[in-house]
Amino acid sequence: MDVFEAMSTMRAIRRFKPDPVPEELLWRVLEAATKAPSGGNRQPWRFLVVRDAETKRRLAEIYRDGWQRVYGGLREQVMANPDSARIYRAADYLANHLEEVPVLILAVLRTADWPAPASPYGSYIYPAIQNLMLAARALGLGTVLTTVYRMREPEVRELLDIPDGWETMGLIPLGWPDERYAAGRFGPLRRQPVEEVTYWERWGETRSR
Repeated sequence: MDVFEAMSTMRAIRRFKPDPVPEELLWRVLEAATKAPSGGNRQPWRFLVVRDAETKRRLAEIYRDGWQRVYGGLREQVMANPDSARIYRAADYLANHLEEVPVLILAVLRTADWPAPASPYGSYIYPAIQNLMLAARALGLGTVLTTVYRMREPEVRELLDIPDGWETMGLIPLGWPDERYAAGRFGPLRRQPVEEVTYWERWGETRSR
């Protein structure tokens, strides 16, 4: 798939089929992640693949607690708007069925002895996550990036034996989209026009194509 097509159709997928993902495809998306840039080419990342049912169940419990803490009290407010209601329903479904997703991937970053105090942690690993997600889209696999589990990050690290000096930066559920539902279908995307979010030379200076 052309990279521009992948970027313009890679919606967040939150409803997945239970079908397993072939290991060959897992290796392909993981290798794509490792091709991303990082400061000084340090590549201070690890990718932790979780397929064990019990481990997924325990991660899902932690995730649901984070979801409820952050978004549980917003349901009535969010559901009043049709656009936000659609996204909320899909995210709520994922929170309540996370253990059913075939593969969970945690992006883990080495944060001990951070070499660049002016650089935020995410700048070293989120390009790799984007590579992984684009590669998955090109292969017909769905993904979404989520972080609400981080409210209980120490428990996640303990569950997965992640040592000190390493921090999880995102959870990527991965699997085959369940296209029976809108939340299981790829693009096209709805985004603000590039002309409205791009300034030229000075803040606020716009230009038409």
